[in-house]
Amino acid sequence: MNEITLKDIWKAKKRIRSSLPPTPLIYSKALSKLTGVPVYLKLEQLQPTGSFKLRGASNMIASLSKEDQQKGVVTFSTGNHGFAVAHAASNRGINAVVCVSKRVPKAKIDALQESGAELHIEGESQDEAADVCLRLQEEKGFTLIPPFDHPEIIAGQGTIGLEILKELPEVETVLSGLSGGGLLSGIGLALKETDPAIEVIGLSVEKGAAMDDSIKAGKPVAVPEHPTYADSLLGGIGMQNRYTLPMISRYIDQRLRLSEETIARGMAFLYESHRFVVEGAAAVGAGALLEGIVQPKGPAVVVITGSSIDAHSHFEAVKSYLNGS
Repeated sequence: MNEITLKDIWKAKKRIRSSLPPTPLIYSKALSKLTGVPVYLKLEQLQPTGSFKLRGASNMIASLSKEDQQKGVVTFSTGNHGFAVAHAASNRGINAVVCVSKRVPKAKIDALQESGAELHIEGESQDEAADVCLRLQEEKGFTLIPPFDHPEIIAGQGTIGLEILKELPEVETVLSGLSGGGLLSGIGLALKETDPAIEVIGLSVEKGAAMDDSIKAGKPVAVPEHPTYADSLLGGIGMQNRYTLPMISRYIDQRLRLSEETIARGMAFLYESHRFVVEGAAAVGAGALLEGIVQPKGPAVVVITGSSIDAHSHFEAVKSYLNGS
C-alpha cells in the first residue's frame, strides 16, 4: 500500500480549487449553548451536488490521463458519490456510468437519472452494486472511480480538513459520519498530521456499521444492511480494502454508533435551529451532541455532509422524533 500523505491533500486542494471554492464554516449558537464550548458547522451540503463527495470525485477524475478520460468512468454508490461522479465527469465531457442497489431511495434514483449519467440498478446492497460495477469496468474498459478506498478520493475529501484548519486553527474536536471511511480518512490525516491532539470522532448507524465491525475484527467483514434515516452510512468497506480501514484505525479517536432516534433528533434540530434540510448521515454529529453522547473539547466542528433527502422522508424523520419526544 502506498501511504497517503499530507502533501497529497495539498495537491488535491490545488487541483480542485478553481471548481470547488471552500464551503462555509458557521457558528452554531444553539449547540454551543448546549455543550458549553464553541461549536461550528462545516456546510458540505452546499456543494453543487449537495454533498462532500464532489471533492474526491473531482480530484480523481481531474487526475486521470486524457486516454482514461476518453474511455469513460464507472462507479457504485448509495447516491451522493454517484451524483459527484456524474457532475465531475459531465464538467469534463466524460461518459459516466453509475451502479446502485435497489435499496437506494427513490429520490436519489430520480436525481441520478436526471444527472446525465447512465444508471444501472441491480442488487440488494452496495456490495452487490459494486460487483456489477467491477463487471462493467472489465467489459467496457471504464476507469473505476471508487466511493472511498482510493488515494485520490481520500485526498480530495481531506481538503475539508485543510479548510477547517485555515478558518479555525484552534479547533480541538471534529465530528462526522463514518461509513466506508474516505471522508474521515482524509480529514483525520489532514488534522492529525498537523496537530495530533485534535480529537476526531466517527459516527455510524446502530445496525450495519461495517467499518466499526471490521476494525473490531481486524479485517474487512460483510454486514447486513438495515433501513435507516442515515442510508448514506450503509454499505461495506470492500473485502479487499487497502486504505481506509488502516487509516481510520490510525486517525480516528472514537467510533460511536447512534440510534435512529438520535439521528432523527439531529435532523429535527438542524431544521429548527438553522433551517437546514439534511439527510440523516449529515445530522449524526448534531444528534450526538444533543444527546450528550459526545462531550467535546472546544472549539468543535460538526461536518454537515449532505442534503440528499426528499421532503417526505425528512418529514417522516422529524415527525418520528417529535412523536417520541
